[in-house]
Amino acid sequence: MKEYINQGSQDTRSGFGAGLTHLGRTNPNVVALCADLIGSLKMDQFIEENPERFFQVGIAEANMMGIAAGLTIGGKIPFTGTFANFSTGRVYDQIRQSIAYSGKNVKICASHAGVTLGEDGATHQILEDIGLMKMLPGMVVINPCDFNQTKAATIAIAEHDGPVYLRFGRPKVANFTPIDQKFEIGKGILLSEGTDVTIVATGHLVWEALEAAKELHNNGISAEVINIHTIKPLDKDIILNSVAKTGCVVSAEEHNYLGGLGESIARVLAQNNPVPQEFIATNDTFGESGTPMQLMDKYGLDAKAIVKSCQKVINRK
Repeated sequence: MKEYINQGSQDTRSGFGAGLTHLGRTNPNVVALCADLIGSLKMDQFIEENPERFFQVGIAEANMMGIAAGLTIGGKIPFTGTFANFSTGRVYDQIRQSIAYSGKNVKICASHAGVTLGEDGATHQILEDIGLMKMLPGMVVINPCDFNQTKAATIAIAEHDGPVYLRFGRPKVANFTPIDQKFEIGKGILLSEGTDVTIVATGHLVWEALEAAKELHNNGISAEVINIHTIKPLDKDIILNSVAKTGCVVSAEEHNYLGGLGESIARVLAQNNPVPQEFIATNDTFGESGTPMQLMDKYGLDAKAIVKSCQKVINRK
């Protein structure tokens, strides 16, 4: 199986900051808005270089979405920044009515998603955001896996005409994708070929899936690993081509199993090629306070849990 090297752990929110800085230097229409979380969203460099293209809205997230929608009318490409919980749940009505309904070219950039937010606890650890956003007509939903891919995704979405939800996180995670990669919205990436089971992962769970595949390989099980960085539009072909070989699939995400990537995959399978599927996700629950690693272990969002689910789904074939 193909081996991937951790180039050094970095937080994906810093990948967003690096991508936004690049856009500040290359695309004069890009503007940024923040809801009093500049440091947490890593927007400092963009602001330093483009002070006239930044708007500090304060703790008024709904107002931020309305301002962003208005800026698009003048041809600007607004990137909004706050925590994922405040980027979606707190402002869902504003996103639906002012952005999605009229297809405004707003990029909703959301940090600190999932349980890996850690010690801030359940009130901040949103696990429903992917479901909320993917149900909005016309909304693109992206959840990259590491620093390099988050930077590439941030740059790429500026070229997409329409609303985008970009989700990333707080903890430092393995950085293993190419530094010079071309990010294609809606195109999954085959990371490792296999014949016994398909693992389809997104976000922080992609590296865990690769680690699981190594352990499975050592136990004589051949796992195919797919990185689905774009949850909507979903790359149906890469999933169907894989399960045609393996005959079963495990989906892995740092999100509630209700409404997430796993349910999108299940719909594709039900309509085209029903095969056994197991879900690595939170089980209709809120999170709690703890370190990211503790919470990933407790809620079964790590390589160890993926290995068990792969063994289980293979036995169901």
